[in-house]
Amino acid sequence: MERFPDGARLEKGPGGLERLALEAEEGEALVYLHGAHVAHFQPKGGRPVLWMSAASRFEDGKPIRGGVPICFPWFGRKAGSPEAPPHGFARILPWTIVDVTPEADGSLRALFELSPEAAARGGFVTELEAALAVTVSRWLRMELTVRNVGRASATFEEALHSYLAVSDVRQVRVRGLEGAGYLDTTAGRASKPGEAEPIAILAETDRVYTGATGTVTVEDSAWHRRIVVAKQGSATTVVWNPWVAKAKAMPDFGDDEWTGMLCVETANALDDAIHVAPGDSHVMTANLEALAG
Repeated sequence: MERFPDGARLEKGPGGLERLALEAEEGEALVYLHGAHVAHFQPKGGRPVLWMSAASRFEDGKPIRGGVPICFPWFGRKAGSPEAPPHGFARILPWTIVDVTPEADGSLRALFELSPEAAARGGFVTELEAALAVTVSRWLRMELTVRNVGRASATFEEALHSYLAVSDVRQVRVRGLEGAGYLDTTAGRASKPGEAEPIAILAETDRVYTGATGTVTVEDSAWHRRIVVAKQGSATTVVWNPWVAKAKAMPDFGDDEWTGMLCVETANALDDAIHVAPGDSHVMTANLEALAG
């Protein structure tokens, strides 16, 4: 796409990576073509909603740390292929801008695409076509559509791996998953019972809630706000914070940055993996909004 409407421009970011800057009436965002990666979202007059690591790499073939990476077509390590990139190839390949549209409500909507041909150029074989629609207003909506363009049924996992900015992760509370059991990745994906109270982050946390379709709210009293993560087409919610040791072990994550972030991921993973027949599509949507409170 060569021409953009008012409020949208293509620019160079760190590492020379191209990114689309979107400035709508009530919010702004930055989306890198590398991975169709939303790296910034901020409502007018508010704090940034997304967290980015100061140590993040901005290199071809490497994932960006923070923002909203797209995990696709597998989540975590690929079964039987330890050499495959963690969380799939979508976040390390270039996507194409299809369209940028100003909407009647003052929002801006940008559409990105990763075709099977583009994946093949990156060295990955797939018959799944992916598209991400990013709509920016006082809220951020991300709509991931996956279409099976092959001749056989296909199965995939996916996640919009949202890194949320918080004042201090040790002080926030996560509501919406009370009573829900989860798989604890820090304990070899052991099954754990749900908790009656809102989630408090008190140690390394990596929880996969399968069969979880509801809205999750991150309450941040120090910043006097709530981040509401609403979703559709998603049956998995992941809650993640690396804590001290894992943060130090990751080269693209600052040693002391873990206190300022919490991931609440909109996903379909493990038992919630998606099966699509030839010619069929699946749509998963995440909507992030910061509210006073």
